[in-house]
Amino acid sequence: MHVVMLPWLAFGHILPFAEFAKRVARQGHRVTFLSTPNNTRRLIDIPPALAGLIRVVDIPLPRVDRLPEHAEATIDLPSDDLRPYLRRAYDAAFQDELSRLLQDEDPRPDWVIADYASYWAPAVAASHAVPCAFLSLFGAAALGFFGTTEELVGLGEHARTEPAQFTVVPEYVPFPTTVAFRGYEARELFEPGMLPDDSGVSEGYRFAKSIEGCKFVGIRSSAEFEPEWLQLLGELYQKQVIPVGFFPPPPQQDVAGHEATMRWLDSQAPNSVVYAAFGSEVKLKSAQLQRIALGLEASGLPFIWAFRPPTDAITANGNSTDGLPEGFEERLAGRGVLCQGWVPQVRFLSHASVGGFLTHAGWNSVTEGLAQGVRLVLLPLMFEQGLNARNLVDKKIGVEVARDEQDGSFAPGDIAAALRKVMVEDEGEEFGAKVKELAKVFGDDEVNDQCVRDFLSHLSEYSRKSER
Repeated sequence: MHVVMLPWLAFGHILPFAEFAKRVARQGHRVTFLSTPNNTRRLIDIPPALAGLIRVVDIPLPRVDRLPEHAEATIDLPSDDLRPYLRRAYDAAFQDELSRLLQDEDPRPDWVIADYASYWAPAVAASHAVPCAFLSLFGAAALGFFGTTEELVGLGEHARTEPAQFTVVPEYVPFPTTVAFRGYEARELFEPGMLPDDSGVSEGYRFAKSIEGCKFVGIRSSAEFEPEWLQLLGELYQKQVIPVGFFPPPPQQDVAGHEATMRWLDSQAPNSVVYAAFGSEVKLKSAQLQRIALGLEASGLPFIWAFRPPTDAITANGNSTDGLPEGFEERLAGRGVLCQGWVPQVRFLSHASVGGFLTHAGWNSVTEGLAQGVRLVLLPLMFEQGLNARNLVDKKIGVEVARDEQDGSFAPGDIAAALRKVMVEDEGEEFGAKVKELAKVFGDDEVNDQCVRDFLSHLSEYSRKSER
């Protein structure tokens, strides 16, 4: 087959889509991958053996008012308030390019595999008689919580039209779970998620139209991990929901600039080090960063921190340690390592000395951590991360940092207590055994590739039936 892939312009979407593209190509299928020039240059690395099967098409973004020049991904935006303008540029450029590509390619591609943001992709594909599949980079629990496509746009029997309604488990969930938002999470999510923004539509609308218009829903999950949520999703969407595995990236061989950190890791005891990182989307404020720093210090554990300066204390070179508690680096010399800029996250997580992961519970990071069998301490900070965290806690796979229920604040002691619970206290052994077992699901290449094969076989079978 020849499939066209259309990820949203965020590192956390382009990178897993690219990894998925490689796995599709390894099965012998051709992939046309749409991105932008800057994202291609900094993110997409096609192995020579797959160069004949994966074609990357660069699509320049148009100028859009308020969108900073050279901003081609969410990480380039100085403020989350500018996301709608990146969406507007994406919609304009990628919708036209997809239509042109489907029109001009001979023979025509067999499938379009689209991310949630390209809600127009199913209609564009259908106008050229090409079927569309939706590839969700979110877990089944997070999508299941939001309900049917009607409910994603605030309609239907279980419509939620105010933040408080997102703080309870929906009535249509038929099994025990704590998967719901906290009050502070629901308030932060509601406006950008459920109300139309300056791109013209809401995030919920993008999801709804992507799901409604597709022939299959592929979920970055597995039947071994969350079978109950996958079954519920099929019932909610009234279409086939197929787990596509986790396709974790392999550990990076290149650790350019971090050789000293690797040597430091080599000198630490097995499973003793905490790796702390909060993803490419999170923009921490100074107060949050200070509490995290003091929590790492109070834990007494050795750690590596993928450090980014707080948004309210960034200096001209963007590599400042402004915002850290006074004397922090001096006190923690030898016990804590701060890494700035690009960090070889999977390489660190795969090191025998790393036993714990202090993470924002973004689905990419969760899958990378569990693929390497490390214990999770969860500090959700935005988007669906709170839902991921509750699902992992329900399954006794991680510990969530205690927070103030009203404003979401946390104290250094809350960070330290959660870290020590999974790394030092007796309960930690149970977590350690569980994540090692899960690594066989999340991290086994053959298991993940079989999920990809199953998904592709559904697409292939659909194409054959359509031809008949």
